[in-house]
Amino acid sequence: MTVNTAKTSNVNIRKIAMTGVLAAIATVLMFLHFQLPFMPSFISLDFSELPALIAAFTLGPVSGVAVCFVKNLVLLSQTITGGVGELSNFIIGSAFVVPAGLIYRHHRNYGGAIVGSVVGALLMAVLGFFSNLFIIYPIYTNVMPMEAIMGMYQAINPSVQELWQALLIFNLPFTFCKGLISAIITILVYKKLEPVINGKVV
Repeated sequence: MTVNTAKTSNVNIRKIAMTGVLAAIATVLMFLHFQLPFMPSFISLDFSELPALIAAFTLGPVSGVAVCFVKNLVLLSQTITGGVGELSNFIIGSAFVVPAGLIYRHHRNYGGAIVGSVVGALLMAVLGFFSNLFIIYPIYTNVMPMEAIMGMYQAINPSVQELWQALLIFNLPFTFCKGLISAIITILVYKKLEPVINGKVV
């Protein structure tokens, strides 16, 4: 009984430690973002969901969400969006890793990883559309007027007249593709990293 308790305690400590390591990597990756010419300047590409997805696959969806939370909590101290960008990133990041981690938990093979990743990327894009439309952008207007936000979209595509159109044309496909890129990289490496992260390397 004592031996089992000790083993469980060691597993939990390692899980927390590895979650912290992956959160640190995610934070660094979030700093390494870059602009894309076909997106407004307040939207940038980074690969910080990659460690979160690896955490969800190897340690479970709770660890994936924890990675998303920690990286945004750290970046909150340097926010230029009043915390709105970090809130949005946490919402869509969690929407990505939770279904992916849950599906993989029940189908621990490449097929489960692929299906989970695609479902997660799709949910991230759809939830991102609605959360941006009804929560994030209305809050963000306290930092930047809606006219200025729409002006940045219209500078790229003048035909965009409403916020939902901008989100549908720009944000939704961008978020989905961003999720797919992280998913592809994760699927290529997670099997090699899983035994390392879980301490099963002999």
